[in-house]
Amino acid sequence: MAELFPSVLTVSALTRQIRSTFEKFFPPLWVEGEISNLRCPSSGHRYFTLKDQSSQVRAVLFRSQVERLKFALQDGLNVFVFGRLSVYEPRGDYQLLLEAVEPKGIGVLQLAFIQLKAKLEAEGFFDASEKKVLPLYPQRIGLVTSTSGAAIHDLLTIIHRRWPLAEVLIAPVSVQGDEAAGQIAKALGMLNQLGGLDVLIVGRGGGSLEDLWAFNEEIVVKAIASSRIPVVSAVGHETDLTLSDLAADYRAPTPSAAAELVVPDCSTVKYHLGDQRVRLERAMRSLCVAWRGQVKALTGRLPEPRLVLGQFVQQVDELDRQLYVQMKQWCRNLQVQLLNHQSTIWERNPKFEIHRQQLALAERGIRLVRGMSDCILNRRHQSELWMSQLNQLSPLAVLARGYSIVHNMKNGKVLKQSTEVSAGESVRARLHEGELICLVQRTHPST
Repeated sequence: MAELFPSVLTVSALTRQIRSTFEKFFPPLWVEGEISNLRCPSSGHRYFTLKDQSSQVRAVLFRSQVERLKFALQDGLNVFVFGRLSVYEPRGDYQLLLEAVEPKGIGVLQLAFIQLKAKLEAEGFFDASEKKVLPLYPQRIGLVTSTSGAAIHDLLTIIHRRWPLAEVLIAPVSVQGDEAAGQIAKALGMLNQLGGLDVLIVGRGGGSLEDLWAFNEEIVVKAIASSRIPVVSAVGHETDLTLSDLAADYRAPTPSAAAELVVPDCSTVKYHLGDQRVRLERAMRSLCVAWRGQVKALTGRLPEPRLVLGQFVQQVDELDRQLYVQMKQWCRNLQVQLLNHQSTIWERNPKFEIHRQQLALAERGIRLVRGMSDCILNRRHQSELWMSQLNQLSPLAVLARGYSIVHNMKNGKVLKQSTEVSAGESVRARLHEGELICLVQRTHPST
């Protein structure tokens, strides 16, 4: 067998030789075709078929090259690709290992612009209903731009000339290059966190599409759309259009136009204020004349205020007199009632009877005018006087005048006659304060 087949190769060896031959004799080359069967695995690589009307070839774009693409690959896109020919040994398929991809018929940045615009528009970042209104008279203005370009000079000059009352806060950033987009988005977030600003201007002077590309980056567009402070985009010249212009609340064709859009003209404001002052004065004079005429007309129809007031004064005096008469009669009735009840007070316990009378009087007082408090106080004073009189008639009050009550020690009876006790017996004498135990030496009957 060895003589019949002197140079037998394995499949792997054959595939390896084919690969080596392809890579040796086919230098890197450009190929035109249409993308189809695009696959985007989690590894970040892109696998697709590049085809024309009659043929196709497999193509691979590794993750490192994908990350440098400005646009997104998609099926049906006509492209120019640059790479080298190789063989994928496990399947024996030949394929293109790509290093660059360019869209056919349109620039890379233009295609990236179209694709990102469609994506952000679908996500609502350009929705007109979300646009914020610019303040009429801003006090603090934030500028996000480069401090080395002509745009900052134009902005500051026009703002100071038109509206010198405004305070300007500058957030210096790069406006082109790989780091520009991140710096612009970070500056917008910082100014929003800082607060106290009325409006923001984001922009730069003119340039090529590549120079202005930072304002087409997704991170910048989203930072502008999410700003709580109104944002004016002023990028390039009037013919330049960026995604930042679409996301901003207002678009100015140039930085100078942005300054004129944001701040009013001080002289124009002064003129309008003067004009409004004159109109206001005229309107006030007209109103005063009209009101003066109405006051005169009403004065002629209304009665003399002093006469009207005099009638009310007389009514008050009459009511006061009637109240006095009713109060006097009411007091007399109370006095009669008190005299009628006086006789029963002596036959009853003064403490409870007085309490009952107080309750009765209180019930009558609730039904009567609350303004009779003085009469109720007089009744209370009278009752206290009677209590004092009753206390003076009390046996205890008699003791207070020097008298005493004498009890028999044997039976406890009160002694009223000297004959009720014999000599040698003991008696207890109750004084106003304290008691005495006494021994009877002799008795003297009354004569």
